[in-house]
Amino acid sequence: MSPAFWVFAVLLGIALLFLFQQQRKINRRAALRAASLTSAQIAALEHNVPFYKRLPHELQVELQGRIRVFVDEKNFEGCNGLEVTDEIRITIAAQACILLLNRKGRTYPELVTVLVYPSPYQDQSMEGEGSTRLGESWVSGTVVLAWDHVLRGAKPMNDARNVVFHEFAHQLDQEDKAADGTPKLGPNVSYAQWGEVLGREYLALRESVDRGQKAFLDSYGATNEAEFFAVVTEFFFEKPDQLGRKHPELFEAFKAFYRQDPRDYD
Repeated sequence: MSPAFWVFAVLLGIALLFLFQQQRKINRRAALRAASLTSAQIAALEHNVPFYKRLPHELQVELQGRIRVFVDEKNFEGCNGLEVTDEIRITIAAQACILLLNRKGRTYPELVTVLVYPSPYQDQSMEGEGSTRLGESWVSGTVVLAWDHVLRGAKPMNDARNVVFHEFAHQLDQEDKAADGTPKLGPNVSYAQWGEVLGREYLALRESVDRGQKAFLDSYGATNEAEFFAVVTEFFFEKPDQLGRKHPELFEAFKAFYRQDPRDYD
């Protein structure tokens, strides 16, 4: 046999192995999505994430499947002595996956690890100056969360302060490796229209904050475009009626992106 034949054979073998592994992943995800959560997991979900009970039945079924995939594929690590339990995994995964309902594609493909602290933690900057944080999202594939604020953010559902929605909105934004408030929009959303609407609304919020005026949206959204996207995500899911009335074009842009209308949920 010629050397060229063996090179071809090796490359073919590598390609077939890759395809086999990919098909196994596809089959595993399909099986996970088809199965239901256990009764104990559903009880934890209903208790800790009341948003779940607002969803129509078909979205509850979809969410359960996405939760199972998330928990299976993502690594959870407890920090500062926190022991990661099934309740913690389910509670975080549920809120993260609410953002993915009705949307095709993998479950946060860039995310590898979720670090969970028991409470707000100190972040150390390069200069050595620490700041207290409730959560972070890193482009490198990590989300950091404070568990007590994960629970606090899920209840009540109408205060637009949900640390999981906020940090996983950042994950969506960062899938293209740029934290700029413009995630991968998909074929049904115009980048030009998205930029026009969000740019105008972001500048309006910044002007209100600079003038010391009270705004409907959280002033933290005026920090930069990435924080604006994450803040509006919180309002979209937790204060959809008010957001729709006060900022109708902004609401419609997020409705098109998330492919949901939370105003319709019971």
